[in-house]
Amino acid sequence: MTVLQGTTTLTVRKALYEAMAESMRADPRVFLMGEEVAQYQGAYKISQGMLEEFGPKRVIDTPISEYGFAGIGVGAAFHGLYPIVEFMSFNFAMQAIDHIINSAAKTLYMSGGTITCPIVFRGPNGAAARVAAQHSQCYASWFAHCPGLRVVAPYDAHSAKGLLKAAIADPNPVIFLENEMLYGKSFPVYETDQPMSLDKAIIQRQGRDVTVVAFSLMVEVALQAAEVLDEEGIDVEVVDLCILRPWDQETILKSVHKTHRLVTLEEGWPVCGIGSEIIAHVTDHRFDDLDAPPVRVTGLDVPMSYAANHERMSVPCVQQVVQAIRSVMGRG
Repeated sequence: MTVLQGTTTLTVRKALYEAMAESMRADPRVFLMGEEVAQYQGAYKISQGMLEEFGPKRVIDTPISEYGFAGIGVGAAFHGLYPIVEFMSFNFAMQAIDHIINSAAKTLYMSGGTITCPIVFRGPNGAAARVAAQHSQCYASWFAHCPGLRVVAPYDAHSAKGLLKAAIADPNPVIFLENEMLYGKSFPVYETDQPMSLDKAIIQRQGRDVTVVAFSLMVEVALQAAEVLDEEGIDVEVVDLCILRPWDQETILKSVHKTHRLVTLEEGWPVCGIGSEIIAHVTDHRFDDLDAPPVRVTGLDVPMSYAANHERMSVPCVQQVVQAIRSVMGRG
């Protein structure tokens, strides 16, 4: 991929808007549907201006029925359209899980490869701020568990725009997990000569001593921990996994081969998490490269509390990551 001139700075919110709008301008089969995406211009204002540009047949407000509009979206994809289905929260996607798993994910296999489902399910995932247990769960490992789905969880604006455009164009159903806490943050976005790949991790920070694998908002936590440890002479490599299924095994294995140590970081619960899968694969294929047992940093194994102090304790913080890295370096 060649980086071209024309770097801009965008919020993640604006990057997601640009990905959808550019895809809709390029292909009349692409449309957006969900609660409040049209008249209200999106619950998080990501679809601002899209109703005016594309009209009510391509930017469609739906009733508060995830089961209903997700099913309509899957049916439209079976008939050759490219729906983008927005969930106001991925917690509400549980209402539509039958359509997502039993229809979208499985039909290509069950039809012998004759029926594709080019659909994107997108919206905020994970903890936000003071919205309690039914609005603050990370569903990354749930969806990554299921064959037939691609699962994407971007961190910065460049990957949010590039990966969403790639997801919209992909012939497979894609789960696109955003993070509400990142919507307003600004990052550079680079013009490139090739679309982003839906199977490559991103090395956000080069390092020689330890590999930290994270995704979504936790990449920011990993980068902050790396800055703290710089002062102690520990050089941290931060890998932004970003594609959770199929995840980039080659990049992770190469990084661990270089650093000989591994820490995984995720907001979700520890049981059957993304970090568990990564560590299992690394120990299966690069056990002799490891100079210390890998360490997982995860959210607490509890439903999210509404109380602000409990909420802070439930998700990983910089100091936890710092301590995990010190432990694999033998300094804990």
